[in-house]
Amino acid sequence: MLSDRGHDNLWARTALEDDPFVPLASDVDADVAIIGAGFTGLSTALHLAERGLKPVVIEAHGIGHGGSGRNVGLVNAGMWVKPNDLIEAQGEEWGQRLISALGDGPKLVFDLVDRFNIACEAERKGTLHLAVGDKGLTDLRDREAQWQALGAPVKLLDADTATRLTGANGFRGALHDARAGTIQPLGYARGLARAAAAAGARIFTHSPATSVGKAGDGWQIETPGGAVRAIWLVLATNAYTDPAQPGLLAAPQQELTILPFFQFATRPLPAELAERILPERHGCWDTRLIMTSFRRDHGNRLIFGSVGSLETWSLVAQQSFARRSLKRLFPFVGHIEFEARWHGQIGMNKSHLPRFHVFADKAIGVCGFNGRGIAPGTVFGKQMAAFICGENEMALPTTPVEQASLPTLRTLSYRLGSAAAHMVSGFGR
Repeated sequence: MLSDRGHDNLWARTALEDDPFVPLASDVDADVAIIGAGFTGLSTALHLAERGLKPVVIEAHGIGHGGSGRNVGLVNAGMWVKPNDLIEAQGEEWGQRLISALGDGPKLVFDLVDRFNIACEAERKGTLHLAVGDKGLTDLRDREAQWQALGAPVKLLDADTATRLTGANGFRGALHDARAGTIQPLGYARGLARAAAAAGARIFTHSPATSVGKAGDGWQIETPGGAVRAIWLVLATNAYTDPAQPGLLAAPQQELTILPFFQFATRPLPAELAERILPERHGCWDTRLIMTSFRRDHGNRLIFGSVGSLETWSLVAQQSFARRSLKRLFPFVGHIEFEARWHGQIGMNKSHLPRFHVFADKAIGVCGFNGRGIAPGTVFGKQMAAFICGENEMALPTTPVEQASLPTLRTLSYRLGSAAAHMVSGFGR
Protein backbone atom coordinates (compact mmCIF):
# COMPACT_ATOMS: atom_id res chain seq x y z
CA MET A 1 0.00 0.00 0.00
CA LEU A 2 1.37 3.44 -0.93
CA SER A 3 2.10 5.75 1.97
CA ASP A 4 0.34 9.14 2.23
CA ARG A 5 3.14 10.70 4.27
CA GLY A 6 3.73 14.29 3.14
CA HIS A 7 0.70 14.28 0.85
CA ASP A 8 -2.00 16.91 0.53
CA ASN A 9 -4.89 15.64 -1.58
CA LEU A 10 -6.53 18.62 -3.29
CA TRP A 11 -9.85 16.82 -3.54
CA ALA A 12 -10.01 16.40 0.24
CA ARG A 13 -9.48 20.14 0.72
CA THR A 14 -11.98 21.31 -1.89
CA ALA A 15 -14.82 18.77 -1.57
CA LEU A 16 -18.04 20.55 -0.62
CA GLU A 17 -19.84 17.35 0.35
CA ASP A 18 -19.35 16.22 3.96
CA ASP A 19 -18.26 12.90 5.42
CA PRO A 20 -20.30 12.74 8.65
CA PHE A 21 -20.14 8.98 9.15
CA VAL A 22 -18.85 7.28 12.30
CA PRO A 23 -17.34 3.88 13.17
CA LEU A 24 -19.47 0.82 13.80
CA ALA A 25 -19.97 0.50 17.56
CA SER A 26 -22.31 -2.51 17.90
CA ASP A 27 -23.47 -5.62 16.08
CA VAL A 28 -25.90 -4.95 13.23
CA ASP A 29 -27.98 -7.03 10.83
CA ALA A 30 -28.38 -6.31 7.12
CA ASP A 31 -29.61 -7.79 3.89
CA VAL A 32 -26.28 -6.98 2.23
CA ALA A 33 -22.89 -6.17 3.76
CA ILE A 34 -20.65 -4.07 1.51
CA ILE A 35 -16.93 -3.71 2.24
CA GLY A 36 -15.53 -0.52 0.72
CA ALA A 37 -17.01 2.97 0.47
CA GLY A 38 -15.83 3.97 -2.98
CA PHE A 39 -17.84 4.46 -6.15
CA THR A 40 -18.68 0.76 -6.52
CA GLY A 41 -19.66 0.06 -2.94
CA LEU A 42 -21.66 3.26 -2.57
CA SER A 43 -23.47 2.80 -5.88
CA THR A 44 -24.36 -0.74 -4.80
CA ALA A 45 -25.67 0.56 -1.48
CA LEU A 46 -27.70 3.36 -3.05
CA HIS A 47 -29.39 1.13 -5.61
CA LEU A 48 -30.07 -1.59 -3.06
CA ALA A 49 -31.63 0.88 -0.65
CA GLU A 50 -33.80 2.31 -3.40
CA ARG A 51 -35.10 -1.21 -4.02
CA GLY A 52 -36.13 -1.52 -0.39
CA LEU A 53 -33.25 -3.68 0.87
CA LYS A 54 -31.16 -2.88 3.95
CA PRO A 55 -27.46 -2.55 3.04
CA VAL A 56 -24.64 -1.82 5.47
CA VAL A 57 -21.36 -0.36 4.19
CA ILE A 58 -18.16 -0.62 6.20
CA GLU A 59 -15.04 1.32 5.26
CA ALA A 60 -11.59 1.07 6.83
CA HIS A 61 -10.92 4.80 6.44
CA GLY A 62 -13.14 7.66 5.25
CA ILE A 63 -15.54 7.85 2.32
CA GLY A 64 -13.58 7.63 -0.94
CA HIS A 65 -10.25 7.08 0.82
CA GLY A 66 -8.94 4.87 -1.98
CA GLY A 67 -8.94 5.40 -5.73
CA SER A 68 -12.36 7.05 -5.63
CA GLY A 69 -10.94 10.08 -3.85
CA ARG A 70 -7.56 10.21 -5.58
CA ASN A 71 -8.16 9.90 -9.30
CA VAL A 72 -8.09 12.50 -12.07
CA GLY A 73 -11.86 12.84 -12.17
CA LEU A 74 -12.41 11.86 -15.81
CA VAL A 75 -15.90 10.42 -16.32
CA ASN A 76 -15.15 8.33 -19.39
CA ALA A 77 -17.26 5.98 -21.46
CA GLY A 78 -15.80 2.54 -22.09
CA MET A 79 -12.41 1.19 -21.07
CA TRP A 80 -8.85 1.75 -22.29
CA VAL A 81 -9.28 -1.30 -24.52
CA LYS A 82 -10.54 -0.46 -28.01
CA PRO A 83 -14.08 -1.63 -28.82
CA ASN A 84 -13.04 -4.28 -31.34
CA ASP A 85 -10.46 -5.71 -28.95
CA LEU A 86 -13.02 -5.71 -26.16
CA ILE A 87 -15.50 -7.66 -28.29
CA GLU A 88 -12.76 -10.11 -29.28
CA ALA A 89 -11.87 -10.65 -25.63
CA GLN A 90 -15.44 -10.92 -24.31
CA GLY A 91 -17.21 -12.46 -27.30
CA GLU A 92 -19.86 -10.74 -29.39
CA GLU A 93 -22.77 -10.94 -26.95
CA TRP A 94 -20.90 -10.04 -23.76
CA GLY A 95 -18.73 -7.52 -25.58
CA GLN A 96 -21.73 -5.62 -26.93
CA ARG A 97 -23.41 -5.71 -23.53
CA LEU A 98 -20.33 -4.27 -21.85
CA ILE A 99 -19.82 -1.57 -24.48
CA SER A 100 -23.47 -0.54 -24.21
CA ALA A 101 -23.45 -0.45 -20.41
CA LEU A 102 -20.21 1.51 -20.14
CA GLY A 103 -21.13 3.79 -23.04
CA ASP A 104 -24.10 4.90 -20.94
CA GLY A 105 -21.94 5.11 -17.81
CA PRO A 106 -21.28 8.87 -17.86
CA LYS A 107 -25.00 9.53 -18.27
CA LEU A 108 -25.72 7.43 -15.18
CA VAL A 109 -23.12 9.40 -13.21
CA PHE A 110 -24.40 12.80 -14.28
CA ASP A 111 -28.03 11.74 -13.77
CA LEU A 112 -27.18 10.82 -10.16
CA VAL A 113 -25.36 14.13 -9.74
CA ASP A 114 -28.50 15.95 -10.88
CA ARG A 115 -30.99 13.80 -9.00
CA PHE A 116 -29.22 14.14 -5.65
CA ASN A 117 -27.77 17.61 -6.21
CA ILE A 118 -24.23 16.36 -5.61
CA ALA A 119 -21.67 19.16 -5.31
CA CYS A 120 -18.80 17.81 -7.42
CA GLU A 121 -17.88 20.46 -10.02
CA ALA A 122 -19.54 18.42 -12.77
CA GLU A 123 -18.55 19.38 -16.33
CA ARG A 124 -20.20 17.65 -19.30
CA LYS A 125 -18.26 19.01 -22.27
CA GLY A 126 -16.55 15.71 -23.04
CA THR A 127 -12.95 14.56 -22.74
CA LEU A 128 -9.96 14.88 -25.08
CA HIS A 129 -7.59 12.00 -25.81
CA LEU A 130 -4.52 13.79 -27.20
CA ALA A 131 -2.35 12.45 -30.02
CA VAL A 132 1.40 12.46 -29.38
CA GLY A 133 3.24 12.09 -32.71
CA ASP A 134 2.26 10.11 -35.79
CA LYS A 135 1.83 6.90 -33.85
CA GLY A 136 -0.60 8.55 -31.45
CA LEU A 137 -2.61 10.07 -34.30
CA THR A 138 -2.87 6.69 -36.03
CA ASP A 139 -4.11 5.14 -32.80
CA LEU A 140 -6.79 7.79 -32.39
CA ARG A 141 -7.95 7.43 -35.98
CA ASP A 142 -8.48 3.73 -35.33
CA ARG A 143 -10.36 4.44 -32.12
CA GLU A 144 -12.57 6.99 -33.88
CA ALA A 145 -13.47 4.53 -36.63
CA GLN A 146 -14.34 1.78 -34.16
CA TRP A 147 -16.47 4.00 -31.92
CA GLN A 148 -18.27 5.66 -34.82
CA ALA A 149 -19.11 2.22 -36.24
CA LEU A 150 -20.98 1.66 -32.98
CA GLY A 151 -22.78 4.99 -33.24
CA ALA A 152 -20.88 6.72 -30.44
CA PRO A 153 -20.48 10.56 -30.55
CA VAL A 154 -16.70 10.36 -30.82
CA LYS A 155 -14.81 12.59 -33.27
CA LEU A 156 -11.17 13.14 -34.15
CA LEU A 157 -10.28 16.85 -34.07
CA ASP A 158 -7.38 18.35 -36.00
CA ALA A 159 -4.23 19.84 -34.47
CA ASP A 160 -5.50 23.43 -34.62
CA THR A 161 -8.70 22.52 -32.81
CA ALA A 162 -6.72 20.55 -30.23
CA THR A 163 -4.60 23.64 -29.62
CA ARG A 164 -7.66 25.85 -29.25
CA LEU A 165 -9.37 23.51 -26.78
CA THR A 166 -6.27 22.82 -24.66
CA GLY A 167 -4.16 25.96 -24.98
CA ALA A 168 -1.16 23.70 -25.68
CA ASN A 169 0.78 23.43 -28.95
CA GLY A 170 2.27 20.27 -30.40
CA PHE A 171 -0.48 17.69 -30.27
CA ARG A 172 -1.31 16.14 -33.64
CA GLY A 173 -5.01 15.96 -32.85
CA ALA A 174 -7.51 15.03 -30.19
CA LEU A 175 -10.27 12.44 -29.94
CA HIS A 176 -13.31 14.12 -28.42
CA ASP A 177 -15.90 11.94 -26.66
CA ALA A 178 -19.08 13.94 -26.14
CA ARG A 179 -20.48 11.38 -23.69
CA ALA A 180 -17.77 12.07 -21.14
CA GLY A 181 -16.82 14.84 -18.72
CA THR A 182 -15.15 15.60 -15.40
CA ILE A 183 -16.07 15.75 -11.73
CA GLN A 184 -14.45 16.44 -8.38
CA PRO A 185 -14.18 12.73 -7.58
CA LEU A 186 -14.20 12.85 -3.78
CA GLY A 187 -17.18 15.21 -3.83
CA TYR A 188 -19.02 12.70 -6.01
CA ALA A 189 -18.16 9.78 -3.69
CA ARG A 190 -19.35 11.70 -0.64
CA GLY A 191 -22.51 12.73 -2.47
CA LEU A 192 -23.24 9.09 -3.30
CA ALA A 193 -22.79 8.24 0.38
CA ARG A 194 -25.21 11.00 1.40
CA ALA A 195 -27.78 9.77 -1.14
CA ALA A 196 -27.38 6.13 -0.07
CA ALA A 197 -27.79 7.02 3.60
CA ALA A 198 -30.89 9.09 2.87
CA ALA A 199 -32.36 6.10 1.00
CA GLY A 200 -31.84 3.84 4.03
CA ALA A 201 -28.31 2.46 3.77
CA ARG A 202 -26.21 2.44 6.94
CA ILE A 203 -22.59 3.51 6.44
CA PHE A 204 -19.77 3.12 8.94
CA THR A 205 -16.32 4.59 8.36
CA HIS A 206 -13.03 3.86 10.14
CA SER A 207 -14.34 0.33 10.60
CA PRO A 208 -11.91 -2.09 8.92
CA ALA A 209 -13.11 -5.62 8.30
CA THR A 210 -10.84 -7.91 10.30
CA SER A 211 -12.41 -11.23 9.37
CA VAL A 212 -15.28 -12.62 7.37
CA GLY A 213 -16.93 -16.00 7.61
CA LYS A 214 -20.11 -17.93 7.00
CA ALA A 215 -22.85 -17.55 9.58
CA GLY A 216 -25.79 -19.84 8.89
CA ASP A 217 -27.06 -19.05 5.41
CA GLY A 218 -25.24 -15.72 5.33
CA TRP A 219 -22.08 -13.92 6.35
CA GLN A 220 -20.57 -12.33 9.44
CA ILE A 221 -17.99 -9.57 9.07
CA GLU A 222 -16.03 -8.58 12.16
CA THR A 223 -14.73 -5.06 12.80
CA PRO A 224 -13.03 -3.59 15.89
CA GLY A 225 -16.34 -2.08 17.02
CA GLY A 226 -18.85 -4.76 16.17
CA ALA A 227 -20.00 -7.33 13.63
CA VAL A 228 -22.20 -7.10 10.56
CA ARG A 229 -24.46 -10.10 9.87
CA ALA A 230 -25.87 -10.21 6.35
CA ILE A 231 -27.33 -12.58 3.78
CA TRP A 232 -25.17 -11.20 0.95
CA LEU A 233 -21.59 -9.91 0.87
CA VAL A 234 -20.15 -7.46 -1.68
CA LEU A 235 -16.39 -6.96 -1.79
CA ALA A 236 -15.77 -3.49 -3.23
CA THR A 237 -12.16 -2.80 -2.28
CA ASN A 238 -10.47 -3.41 -5.67
CA ALA A 239 -6.96 -1.82 -5.72
CA TYR A 240 -7.20 -0.95 -2.03
CA THR A 241 -7.69 -4.54 -0.93
CA ASP A 242 -5.19 -5.36 1.81
CA PRO A 243 -3.35 -8.51 0.69
CA ALA A 244 -2.43 -9.22 4.33
CA GLN A 245 -6.09 -9.69 5.26
CA PRO A 246 -7.26 -13.23 5.98
CA GLY A 247 -9.19 -15.45 3.59
CA LEU A 248 -11.91 -13.98 1.44
CA LEU A 249 -11.02 -10.38 2.33
CA ALA A 250 -7.85 -10.62 0.22
CA ALA A 251 -9.52 -12.27 -2.80
CA PRO A 252 -9.90 -9.14 -5.00
CA GLN A 253 -6.15 -8.48 -4.76
CA GLN A 254 -5.10 -11.85 -6.17
CA GLU A 255 -5.53 -10.92 -9.84
CA LEU A 256 -4.42 -7.28 -9.62
CA THR A 257 -1.12 -5.57 -10.29
CA ILE A 258 -0.92 -2.13 -8.72
CA LEU A 259 -0.10 0.80 -11.00
CA PRO A 260 0.71 3.98 -9.05
CA PHE A 261 -0.48 7.34 -10.40
CA PHE A 262 0.44 10.77 -9.00
CA GLN A 263 -0.96 14.27 -9.38
CA PHE A 264 0.23 17.81 -8.69
CA ALA A 265 -2.07 20.82 -8.46
CA THR A 266 -0.85 24.37 -9.05
CA ARG A 267 -1.96 27.37 -7.08
CA PRO A 268 -5.07 29.01 -8.58
CA LEU A 269 -4.11 30.71 -11.84
CA PRO A 270 -5.08 34.32 -12.58
CA ALA A 271 -8.26 34.46 -14.66
CA GLU A 272 -6.49 35.78 -17.76
CA LEU A 273 -4.13 32.78 -17.75
CA ALA A 274 -6.71 30.20 -16.78
CA GLU A 275 -8.97 31.19 -19.69
CA ARG A 276 -6.21 30.21 -22.13
CA ILE A 277 -5.96 26.70 -20.71
CA LEU A 278 -8.81 24.28 -21.38
CA PRO A 279 -11.34 27.09 -21.94
CA GLU A 280 -14.22 24.57 -21.97
CA ARG A 281 -12.76 22.63 -19.01
CA HIS A 282 -12.24 19.36 -20.86
CA GLY A 283 -10.33 16.65 -19.08
CA CYS A 284 -7.33 15.39 -21.07
CA TRP A 285 -4.91 12.50 -21.27
CA ASP A 286 -2.42 11.53 -23.97
CA THR A 287 -1.36 8.53 -26.03
CA ARG A 288 2.13 8.13 -24.57
CA LEU A 289 3.13 4.76 -23.11
CA ILE A 290 3.75 6.47 -19.75
CA MET A 291 0.52 8.40 -19.87
CA THR A 292 0.06 11.95 -18.60
CA SER A 293 -3.16 13.81 -17.83
CA PHE A 294 -4.14 17.38 -17.17
CA ARG A 295 -7.31 19.28 -16.32
CA ARG A 296 -8.49 22.48 -14.60
CA ASP A 297 -10.72 22.56 -11.51
CA HIS A 298 -13.31 25.18 -10.57
CA GLY A 299 -10.69 27.02 -8.53
CA ASN A 300 -8.62 27.47 -11.73
CA ARG A 301 -5.89 25.14 -10.50
CA LEU A 302 -4.07 23.23 -13.22
CA ILE A 303 -3.81 19.58 -12.24
CA PHE A 304 -1.15 17.39 -13.86
CA GLY A 305 -0.78 13.64 -13.41
CA SER A 306 1.26 10.71 -14.62
CA VAL A 307 2.24 7.15 -13.83
CA GLY A 308 4.37 6.87 -10.72
CA SER A 309 4.40 7.35 -6.97
CA LEU A 310 5.42 10.22 -4.72
CA GLU A 311 7.50 8.38 -2.19
CA THR A 312 10.48 10.07 -0.58
CA TRP A 313 12.98 8.67 -3.06
CA SER A 314 10.91 9.54 -6.16
CA LEU A 315 9.30 12.85 -5.18
CA VAL A 316 11.98 15.17 -6.57
CA ALA A 317 12.05 13.42 -9.96
CA GLN A 318 8.26 13.39 -10.33
CA GLN A 319 7.85 17.01 -9.24
CA SER A 320 10.55 18.17 -11.62
CA PHE A 321 8.92 16.23 -14.45
CA ALA A 322 5.52 17.76 -13.70
CA ARG A 323 6.95 21.28 -13.67
CA ARG A 324 8.95 20.79 -16.91
CA SER A 325 5.95 19.22 -18.63
CA LEU A 326 3.62 22.07 -17.73
CA LYS A 327 6.19 24.63 -18.85
CA ARG A 328 6.42 22.95 -22.26
CA LEU A 329 2.68 22.61 -22.55
CA PHE A 330 1.91 26.14 -21.37
CA PRO A 331 5.04 28.32 -21.63
CA PHE A 332 2.98 31.48 -21.06
CA VAL A 333 2.14 30.47 -17.49
CA GLY A 334 5.46 31.60 -16.03
CA HIS A 335 6.65 30.36 -12.64
CA ILE A 336 4.76 27.25 -11.54
CA GLU A 337 4.03 26.64 -7.87
CA PHE A 338 2.33 23.50 -6.64
CA GLU A 339 0.01 23.69 -3.66
CA ALA A 340 -0.99 20.03 -3.46
CA ARG A 341 0.36 16.61 -4.34
CA TRP A 342 -0.97 13.10 -3.91
CA HIS A 343 -0.90 9.64 -5.43
CA GLY A 344 -3.15 6.63 -5.67
CA GLN A 345 -3.33 3.03 -6.81
CA ILE A 346 -4.86 1.64 -10.01
CA GLY A 347 -5.82 -2.04 -10.08
CA MET A 348 -4.63 -3.57 -13.36
CA ASN A 349 -5.34 -7.10 -14.56
CA LYS A 350 -4.31 -9.28 -17.49
CA SER A 351 -7.27 -8.45 -19.74
CA HIS A 352 -7.38 -4.71 -18.88
CA LEU A 353 -11.12 -5.24 -18.43
CA PRO A 354 -13.23 -5.46 -15.27
CA ARG A 355 -14.21 -8.93 -14.10
CA PHE A 356 -17.26 -10.09 -12.15
CA HIS A 357 -16.67 -12.73 -9.51
CA VAL A 358 -18.84 -14.91 -7.34
CA PHE A 359 -16.23 -15.47 -4.63
CA ALA A 360 -18.50 -17.84 -2.71
CA ASP A 361 -22.21 -18.42 -2.23
CA LYS A 362 -23.84 -14.96 -2.04
CA ALA A 363 -20.44 -13.20 -2.04
CA ILE A 364 -19.74 -11.13 -5.15
CA GLY A 365 -17.60 -8.29 -6.48
CA VAL A 366 -16.22 -6.57 -9.58
CA CYS A 367 -12.44 -6.13 -9.79
CA GLY A 368 -9.99 -4.54 -12.21
CA PHE A 369 -11.18 -1.11 -13.28
CA ASN A 370 -7.79 -0.48 -14.88
CA GLY A 371 -7.89 3.28 -14.34
CA ARG A 372 -11.54 3.75 -15.31
CA GLY A 373 -13.28 3.67 -11.96
CA ILE A 374 -15.86 6.45 -11.95
CA ALA A 375 -18.47 5.47 -14.53
CA PRO A 376 -17.79 1.70 -14.49
CA GLY A 377 -17.82 1.60 -10.68
CA THR A 378 -21.16 3.39 -10.66
CA VAL A 379 -22.55 1.11 -13.38
CA PHE A 380 -21.43 -2.15 -11.80
CA GLY A 381 -22.65 -1.06 -8.38
CA LYS A 382 -26.12 -0.61 -9.86
CA GLN A 383 -25.85 -3.92 -11.71
CA MET A 384 -24.73 -5.85 -8.63
CA ALA A 385 -27.72 -4.46 -6.75
CA ALA A 386 -29.96 -5.83 -9.51
CA PHE A 387 -28.10 -9.16 -9.47
CA ILE A 388 -28.70 -9.53 -5.74
CA CYS A 389 -32.39 -8.86 -6.40
CA GLY A 390 -32.48 -11.70 -8.92
CA GLU A 391 -32.36 -9.62 -12.09
CA ASN A 392 -30.04 -10.50 -14.97
CA GLU A 393 -28.50 -7.09 -15.66
CA MET A 394 -24.78 -7.85 -15.36
CA ALA A 395 -22.79 -6.75 -18.40
CA LEU A 396 -19.99 -9.12 -17.38
CA PRO A 397 -19.97 -12.91 -17.30
CA THR A 398 -19.11 -14.66 -14.05
CA THR A 399 -15.42 -15.54 -14.13
CA PRO A 400 -13.00 -17.18 -11.68
CA VAL A 401 -10.30 -15.14 -9.97
CA GLU A 402 -7.04 -15.29 -11.92
CA GLN A 403 -3.63 -15.12 -10.31
CA ALA A 404 -1.69 -12.04 -11.39
CA SER A 405 1.73 -12.67 -12.95
CA LEU A 406 4.53 -11.50 -10.62
CA PRO A 407 2.42 -8.62 -9.27
CA THR A 408 4.93 -7.42 -6.66
CA LEU A 409 7.78 -7.31 -9.16
CA ARG A 410 5.67 -5.59 -11.80
CA THR A 411 4.39 -2.99 -9.33
CA LEU A 412 7.97 -2.24 -8.26
CA SER A 413 8.99 -1.89 -11.90
CA TYR A 414 6.23 0.69 -12.44
CA ARG A 415 7.45 2.72 -9.47
CA LEU A 416 11.13 2.57 -10.39
CA GLY A 417 10.66 2.80 -14.15
CA SER A 418 8.40 5.84 -14.10
CA ALA A 419 10.73 7.73 -11.78
CA ALA A 420 13.73 6.92 -13.96
CA ALA A 421 11.92 7.90 -17.15
CA HIS A 422 10.63 11.13 -15.65
CA MET A 423 14.04 12.03 -14.28
CA VAL A 424 15.49 12.32 -17.80
CA SER A 425 12.48 13.45 -19.81
CA GLY A 426 10.16 16.38 -20.19
CA PHE A 427 6.96 16.37 -22.13
CA GLY A 428 8.39 15.21 -25.45
CA ARG A 429 6.04 14.86 -28.37
